[in-house]
Amino acid sequence: MRYIISGKNLEITDGLRSAVTEKLGKLERYFTPDTEVHVTLSVEKERQKIEVTIPVKGNIIRSEQSSTDMYVSIDLVEEVIERQLRKYKNKLIARHQGGGSFQKEFMEKDSEDQEVKIMRTKKYDIKPMYPEDACVQMELLGHSFFAFVNAETDEVNIVYKRKSGSYGILEPDV
Repeated sequence: MRYIISGKNLEITDGLRSAVTEKLGKLERYFTPDTEVHVTLSVEKERQKIEVTIPVKGNIIRSEQSSTDMYVSIDLVEEVIERQLRKYKNKLIARHQGGGSFQKEFMEKDSEDQEVKIMRTKKYDIKPMYPEDACVQMELLGHSFFAFVNAETDEVNIVYKRKSGSYGILEPDV
């Protein structure tokens, strides 16, 4: 795996670099040698945050973890990435798709995790509205996201509440 490590408000020391490559190096058994791993380490107030993004065939494996200690954050992110890999593997096997960036041994090994099952389907009228109105509607419903038809673009968008308390919007890239 090729590591691309960068820092925001933080100098990447040799100790941090080796901790990242050692911990995330455990994931090498899953990927081909030419797989890129993008790692961003940052400090915000007293939070030590790590973001890891691994582009794989048609998807991305991504995790963002923070704590008061960067080394704890690195441990947490490795666990989450490994869990996501097992779920992604099950999805690929269920759909009989190729593994792309994954090692053949990883794809052939039996998985102990259960595959994702949709337990409930909800239908609702989707009405054109402005993103700000969709945020208000989302808050009224007590949800963390809300799908709507954007009155400005006539496309389906999703507004969501971010960890910081602000709002985000997902728009199709057409």
